[in-house]
Amino acid sequence: MLEEVERWLDARSWSVTDRPLQQLLAAKHATGQSVSVVLPALDEEATVGDIVSVIRRELMERVPLVDELVVVDSGSRDRTSAVAAAAGARVVHRDAVLPRIPAVPGKGEVLWRSLLVTGGDIVCFVDADLREFRADFVSGIVGPLLTDPDVHLVKAMYDRPLGAAPGQGGRVTELMARPLLNMHWPRLAGFVQPLGGEYAARRSLLEQLPFPVGYGVELGMLVDALHLVGLDALAQVDVGVRRHRHQDGQALGRMSAAIYRTAQLRLARGHLVRPCLTQFERGADGFEPRTYSVDTEERPPMTGIAEYAARRVA
Repeated sequence: MLEEVERWLDARSWSVTDRPLQQLLAAKHATGQSVSVVLPALDEEATVGDIVSVIRRELMERVPLVDELVVVDSGSRDRTSAVAAAAGARVVHRDAVLPRIPAVPGKGEVLWRSLLVTGGDIVCFVDADLREFRADFVSGIVGPLLTDPDVHLVKAMYDRPLGAAPGQGGRVTELMARPLLNMHWPRLAGFVQPLGGEYAARRSLLEQLPFPVGYGVELGMLVDALHLVGLDALAQVDVGVRRHRHQDGQALGRMSAAIYRTAQLRLARGHLVRPCLTQFERGADGFEPRTYSVDTEERPPMTGIAEYAARRVA
């Protein structure tokens, strides 16, 4: 590990207990910063309501840390929107945001569009499939942004069990993202959970970043933020244990392909590689190939979108 990264680990890695809520509230009052929380959601009726309820109760009603709580539904076929609204979130459908640009499937697409329907100076993203959710997932990663003006992006770090096996979650991280970062962007090697879906950033940073539309959004954002604001502007906070719904091996393969493509685009813009992934399933006549396209489209920085600029002027 680079000496620079070792120093960064000491200076920019914290625990959620390092900043009590009252300290965060005092910093929020002193700086006048507002906080938006965004949950990208697709068929998450089993968990989204509990997450929304915890954030509303603990961070909006008991203490006024969060100013805005938005669930962006990316086309759920279940009761995700209804459950989220009943729990107290403002629910926005992905297709209703910036309709002149047709939406494409993908998590990054939803996060990008969420900038148009939120107003917080700090934007906090939380995955909607978390179980046993705690409010300090939000307060922990928002904290450094409220108290330290030099910090621009904060990732949550945590243990990720797979069933009863501790530390065995995050398979795409260990098999794809971590090797890529260590080999090509070694200054980012200190991030414990580079692909984690819980992170917060200043709007002033997010609006300057391109957003890969699919699963590559977290890696792309981390790499682009490094180049834009530097390593010392990035940080991570330990929030304990993260439990969520795990995907099967083939879904993880598709995720890995999208992440690899995101890295590849940043390593050599314009280097053409066939953006497809073929996997195999056993059928009546043996193994049958299934070919999937890999997300390659990215949305431009939000500052280049006329509707966003008009909203800021208004």
